[in-house]
Amino acid sequence: MATRKTSPEDLLGPVTIAVGQEDLLLDRVVQAVVSAARAADADTDVRDLTSDQLQPGSLAELTSPSLFAERKVLVVRNAQDLSADSIKDVKAYLDDPVEDISLVLLHAGGAKGKGLLDAARKAGAREVACPKTTKPAERLTFVRQEFRTLGRSATPEACQALVDSIGSDLRELASAVAQLTSDVDGTIDEAVVGRYYTGRAEASSFNIADRAVEGRAAEALEALRWSLSTGVAPVLITSALAQGVRAIGKLSSARGGRPADLARELGMPPWKIDRVRQQMRGWTPDGVALALRAIAEADAGVKGGGDDPEYALEKAVVAVAQAARMRRG
Repeated sequence: MATRKTSPEDLLGPVTIAVGQEDLLLDRVVQAVVSAARAADADTDVRDLTSDQLQPGSLAELTSPSLFAERKVLVVRNAQDLSADSIKDVKAYLDDPVEDISLVLLHAGGAKGKGLLDAARKAGAREVACPKTTKPAERLTFVRQEFRTLGRSATPEACQALVDSIGSDLRELASAVAQLTSDVDGTIDEAVVGRYYTGRAEASSFNIADRAVEGRAAEALEALRWSLSTGVAPVLITSALAQGVRAIGKLSSARGGRPADLARELGMPPWKIDRVRQQMRGWTPDGVALALRAIAEADAGVKGGGDDPEYALEKAVVAVAQAARMRRG
């Protein structure tokens, strides 16, 4: 029985378990093992199976000696869904894995099929965590790591802008990082990300608000005009502006403390506390009050109280950006 723990660097170990529900990370585990196997033997036979395709008895057939003594990679997806008899087959295989065969089990984690995971761990399998990224801070860390992996430098603002623009899909984030590193020379900054990705409907209103509360009127107006031209509802923009200014007002009046403590007190995620702290430089209580009045007027204007909703929004954006600079002025 294999009891020696396989090194995380040993991609060609007899058994790898990838545990989690993040599809991109699971696929990367498979790709890494397959690439290592084909580097060792270009004729490596790869079998990629779903749990229902691995029927009782089929594992013995798949791992039987080949006349050509070729290397194999066997991938079993959703291993937690294997039938009881198939799990017995896999557990028996773990006791005596076949040389030159790499078995990769993709398991969602959790209670279902936990016995299989426990057996693989006991057998010394190489384990890779592939957790679902649910927090903005985790996606930001992912983007930073993607740039580092590709040997490129990106500013913190660029990484944040990319997360804001793309959203929560890791495949899209990874693709965006790859595109930027392929197309752009030198350090990737926020302006570069803006040229490529600013204007995603899901993030454009908050991008306008972020630029406005940071006192960057020209950039906020440019983002506003782009958003309106692509059909973003004006009420979403006034809502985002109000949220941005209110967050600054809340944080500026709160007692000092750690982001986690303030997050609980103010009802914001910790990552938002850090961001608002950066944005609130230059703001005063009077500035917050002036900005909120301007936003309220714009909100009334876009809801039928004025003749030109676009002009009402532009006035509000300029007013917010000016309020952000009151202390500096």
